[in-house]
Amino acid sequence: MLRTARRLLTGPLLVAALGAGVVVAPEAAAAAGVSATIKVSGSLQVRSAPSLASKAVGTLRNGAKVTVSCAVAGQTVRGSVRKTNLWDRLSNGRYVSHAYVKTTRTLPRCATGSAVVPPKAKPATSTAKKYVVGTVRSLEGRVNLRSGPSTSSSVLGTIADGAKVDLVCAVTGQNVDGSVRTTTQWDVTSTGRYISHAYMYSGPLKACTGSSVPQPTVTLTPEQFIKASIPGAQRGWREYGVPASVTMAQAILESGWGRSSLSTVDRNYFGIKCQNGKFGKLANGCHVYRTQECTKAGNCFSTSDAFRTYASQSHSFRDHGSFLRVNPRYAPAFEYTKNANKFIWKVWKAGYATDPNYYTKVTGIMASWNLYQYDTWK
Repeated sequence: MLRTARRLLTGPLLVAALGAGVVVAPEAAAAAGVSATIKVSGSLQVRSAPSLASKAVGTLRNGAKVTVSCAVAGQTVRGSVRKTNLWDRLSNGRYVSHAYVKTTRTLPRCATGSAVVPPKAKPATSTAKKYVVGTVRSLEGRVNLRSGPSTSSSVLGTIADGAKVDLVCAVTGQNVDGSVRTTTQWDVTSTGRYISHAYMYSGPLKACTGSSVPQPTVTLTPEQFIKASIPGAQRGWREYGVPASVTMAQAILESGWGRSSLSTVDRNYFGIKCQNGKFGKLANGCHVYRTQECTKAGNCFSTSDAFRTYASQSHSFRDHGSFLRVNPRYAPAFEYTKNANKFIWKVWKAGYATDPNYYTKVTGIMASWNLYQYDTWK
């Protein structure tokens, strides 16, 4: 969401704000910079990094004159002058979106990596390099490292599931629903890049200077989640014939180990929806959410849907079995109720998920965590 502050800096305050130090990139003709004029309705926030999620460190009013050292790629913004992903680095090292700036000539690009580390992205209480080692956990492939705490910030690299990362501090940014949890926390790495804490296991991190860290929610470890899943999954097998290993793996994948908002709030681990206000015998109601739907052609749109709510995890797992059993399209899967891999293959082929890697992801979880041991026919 684009927002501009409603406070205006007076002339003397503006001069003081912009005069605190000069940081010029090599390409920026070090001495002079480029003269520019702010064009905005009201006032424009100055940021610590090239992203709307970065800390606001000042404001500039319409018509203010500034000196720009160079430009970097960052979050795309539609402003009063243009729509662009370029951000202008001011002579004091701060950033404003080029979407609100008119310049006297073309801006030089900042040196590669010059915008990676925001001015205060370091621990608040120590100047020593003390890191917390984190482990990346992703069921969705490689995780992006970004220039700011937002999925709109530019991607500066990627990192694989299971990789170790040195973390410096944490900030509050865009909310992300990841494989580990749903959170607004973003972790700053030792290289100054940002990774969503939604994909990270780590010890507690201190807040970066000038920022805050959201309070963690109570979550289960993978081992605890599996243990809690066994009764409901095995009862689903006895009642409906869905292999327990399949139910558990699908729940892990679709709820992110029970950390999605749908599972933590409504105990819905499979995204099963209400149909015309009806929620069946095992659910206890419906909860309407704004959600994102995508066509097979890859066109996505925002809509509202009602999802089933449950009194317990076990009820959700049993309803998953009932949902598959009563739906005729999944009937071929029930020829393989004692072959978990063939069962989920038939479910996927019948159109359960559009993800071309869904079968591989589910069976990969089943094998990695040896979920087959909970299939009670063995």
